Amino acid sequence: MEVQLSAVLPAAQDERDQCVQRLRERLSGTRGLRDAHVHDRDGQAVVCVHYDPVVLPLDRLRRVVSQTGAQVSDRYRHAWLRVTGMDCGDCSASIEHVLTRQNGVLAASVSYAAERLRVEFDSDVVSLDDLVRLVRAMGYGVEVPRRRGWVRTRAELLLALAAGVLLAMGFAGETFLDWPATVVVVAYGLAYLTGGFTAARHAAAAAVRLRLQIDALMVVAAVGAAVVGAWAEGALLLFLFSLGHALEHRAMGRARHAIEALGTITPHTARVRREGTETELDVREVLRGDVVIVRPGERVPVDGSVRGGRSTVDQSPITGESTPVDKAPGAAVFAGTVNHDGVLEVEVTRLAGESTLARVVTMVQEAQTQKSPTQRLTERFTAVFVPAVLLLAAAVIAVPPLLGWLTWQVAFLRGMAVLVAASPCALAIGTPAAVLSGIARAARTGVLVKGGVHLENLGRVDAMAFDKTGTLTSGHPVVTDVRPAAGVDPAALLSTAATVESRSTHPLARAVVAAAQGLPLGRAGEVTIAAGKGITAAVDGRQVRVGRPGYVLPSDPPDEIRGAVAELEAAGRTVIAVDADGHLLGVLGLADQPRDGAKPMLQQLRRLGVTSLVLLTGDNPHVAADVARSLSLTDYRAGLLPEDKVDAIAGLTRQHRVVAMVGDGVNDAPALARSTIGIAMGTAGTDIALETADVALMADDLSKLPAAVGLGRRSRRVIRQNLAVALCVIAVLLPAAVLGIAGIGAAIVVHEGSTLAVVANALRLLR
Repeated sequence: MEVQLSAVLPAAQDERDQCVQRLRERLSGTRGLRDAHVHDRDGQAVVCVHYDPVVLPLDRLRRVVSQTGAQVSDRYRHAWLRVTGMDCGDCSASIEHVLTRQNGVLAASVSYAAERLRVEFDSDVVSLDDLVRLVRAMGYGVEVPRRRGWVRTRAELLLALAAGVLLAMGFAGETFLDWPATVVVVAYGLAYLTGGFTAARHAAAAAVRLRLQIDALMVVAAVGAAVVGAWAEGALLLFLFSLGHALEHRAMGRARHAIEALGTITPHTARVRREGTETELDVREVLRGDVVIVRPGERVPVDGSVRGGRSTVDQSPITGESTPVDKAPGAAVFAGTVNHDGVLEVEVTRLAGESTLARVVTMVQEAQTQKSPTQRLTERFTAVFVPAVLLLAAAVIAVPPLLGWLTWQVAFLRGMAVLVAASPCALAIGTPAAVLSGIARAARTGVLVKGGVHLENLGRVDAMAFDKTGTLTSGHPVVTDVRPAAGVDPAALLSTAATVESRSTHPLARAVVAAAQGLPLGRAGEVTIAAGKGITAAVDGRQVRVGRPGYVLPSDPPDEIRGAVAELEAAGRTVIAVDADGHLLGVLGLADQPRDGAKPMLQQLRRLGVTSLVLLTGDNPHVAADVARSLSLTDYRAGLLPEDKVDAIAGLTRQHRVVAMVGDGVNDAPALARSTIGIAMGTAGTDIALETADVALMADDLSKLPAAVGLGRRSRRVIRQNLAVALCVIAVLLPAAVLGIAGIGAAIVVHEGSTLAVVANALRLLR
């Protein structure tokens, strides 16, 4: 088996990289693997693995090599940094000397002309931050992306958990352990400090800008509870409020990482031909009109037009097409796509910052700044409710004594009762409790929901758009039709085609070989590959050609073959023709097949009230129509680029209240972000789609999608019930507290009773 070195060790450039030896050492202990080495093939570093297929099947071997490469890459890191302040060639040598003597540094190379440092290090021994500090201590500048430490990125969550622990200690000490009152108050006080730190900081920052948020009311309500001796209630309020905020911010942080992940798809350098000389340049230095050379197995670094060469290009990262697309002079190519067969000369038409992939990043950024309707409603409510309650409490404390109606002591106690009564504890806890219960229940079934808004939106979905490849379909072509010529045995046609295709690594070739399992195969001799067209090989003394109809078929093929090709192409099939010594053997039809369970899943969604089910794909209209017809979808849109999918989602949003998008690829990321709720396939989905999406089906099990929608609908009902209970309690208890009908004790009992009621109601979602 051979595989590109860059696919196994992305940071390694050739066999001299030390990670290659580490990869070989780790693979050497694999049972059934005889040898693994790296060699050069047509200018590309290739990992060649010799193995016993009886002991180690090919599929398992691929997994072992991939997993081992990931383990090596995770520990042994490569970093490329810009070093400033070097004023002579000796400076680079000095930096290299100091770095290579540092424990954990495996290799270091500094280019004085390019101001670039490449360092390879063992991340278990030394960190990149340590190396940056070392270079800066020598008096040089280092440009490196800013990173936050583990504790700092999780500070809010750690404070919330600490508040929960302290609250539990105080409650246990007060209720069961008979701790002294001072110790109990200290525990609750520390819970106040940890649970209320973030809320108090936000409230203070907003107050400076003359804005009052619900954070302010939470803090004041908790302080009011402490003043009247209800320490446990105030600490519980701050704990749950801070925990909900921390989980929400964690989800948003992961979404922001999607933008960084998008940038890693495009190569950082490009091989540019200028004045007859090929030069490796930073992709940002490439100009319009430059000619970029893209070798087989490499990613295209820029958007452009093919000027010379022929090949097939995997465009699935951008368009979602299930099979590689033929590229000839004049064809457009996109940055981030993968060149398969031949060398391409690409004339640059867009600068790096203007490429399709760069626009994908921009669209994700824009979509993530849009607020949900629930968020806007909450902000409008808070803007009125918080200052109104604080003013009311102040008025209850100040006005009656000034008018001589009450003493200052009685008025203060009544004002504290108002704060307790108006404290939105049930209002604040009811929704997070329902959300946490719903999210926990979803996690048990393999559905990751990244926040309460997304869980609620799941319950409001009435239209759903689907990507095709890897979502509704398996993402792998299979042979669906075998159409032999007159007098040719179908098994012989398939066996002959598989014999030749066994010498190719093309996805369509693998599908043909898989379809011929169990059939006797001949021996393929000398092989000739016509990039983007087909393959020719000597089989049992005959010259057999397998490939596109235009490459194999004569100018005037038999009527039955011409009809079969037209019929298969109209049905959305990819057609392969087979010829032996000028005698046409027949044609094969291949297609990406719907996933098992896709159709029943769609039927369940209809029963749940999702009325519009739409297919969005970059594939051609014939393929899209065939998939939509077989799955009984409401509608389909074909030939879409990422921005077209965003436009389609925008159109669906204008027609329906809430639109969900289900996808798995980079091309789906903007649409996932633009939709009301983005749903990503988990295991098979790309990291970008997962990070951008609001919900992930972690086991790639489409049957979980109706369950997630049903859970969202139940969660939304529970949230509405909890909000109704909380608002009704405030509406009844607040006037009673103002008028003195309900004292502090009654306010606490009713208030806490409503809190327990909404929590109990929310816990029903766990069943």
